Amino acid sequence: MIGLIFGETNFPIQVLKKIKKKYLKYLIIDLTKGKFKKVKNSYSVSIGQFGKIIKILKDNRCKKVLFAGKVEKPNFSKLRLDIKGIYYIPRIIKSSKLGDAAILREIIKILKKEGIRTLSSLTFNPELTLKKGNYSKIKPNREDKADINKAITTLNRLGKYTFSQGVVVRNKKVVAIEGKGGTQKMLKRCKSKKFKNQGVLVKLPKRKQDLRIDLPTVGLKTLNQCKSSRLKGIVLKNKQNIFLERKKCISFANKNKMFIVVKWKKYLY
Repeated sequence: MIGLIFGETNFPIQVLKKIKKKYLKYLIIDLTKGKFKKVKNSYSVSIGQFGKIIKILKDNRCKKVLFAGKVEKPNFSKLRLDIKGIYYIPRIIKSSKLGDAAILREIIKILKKEGIRTLSSLTFNPELTLKKGNYSKIKPNREDKADINKAITTLNRLGKYTFSQGVVVRNKKVVAIEGKGGTQKMLKRCKSKKFKNQGVLVKLPKRKQDLRIDLPTVGLKTLNQCKSSRLKGIVLKNKQNIFLERKKCISFANKNKMFIVVKWKKYLY
């Protein structure tokens, strides 16, 4: 029995499809607002109900869990807490100051203490990660490569800003760094009528990130947002990404003369 701890985005849907295809036994801990309420073996739970979550997992002899989807920072004053929730919530609140992913890391520690192991989010969907290569007809030119190098260097130097996975650079200038609001809010700040097909979004795992969870995720929505912000392309890190709607994204990039590039460990040009 595998416990699927689901948040927002379409990634959980892809995980669930593969789990069903493999005829594996599963249950769902639904941390969304009831997105999976019609799915069998689904339990809608507040992130503060640790006692309930652990009881569900243990009652079903579930010793392994997999996280998929984005878990938003909750309004702690309105959380439904049980006894274990009251005990653990100070740790969750403290970790939330480092961003949404830090909340998941803290939950993983709590589950480990209860004898429950966390699997990689890509355990059943390795096809959703991109390897090194150029996935679009358009390739970065000299100016694009300079922007990419600036973005990668910036992310590597962020240090304490551990919630930042993304940065936008245009004309060798950092336009925006991803904050706690995520990629969408960052891209909104980058809109410019002055530029067209210029600048790049680079999304890399955070420093010291637990690569089992919260990998940089890109899909058609991200590509659309990049186009609206008049950017030319997206860069990800080899096998450390979740790429949804691959065919649609590549088609969109080619149609709009954008690039999708995945770099490996030595990723500076």
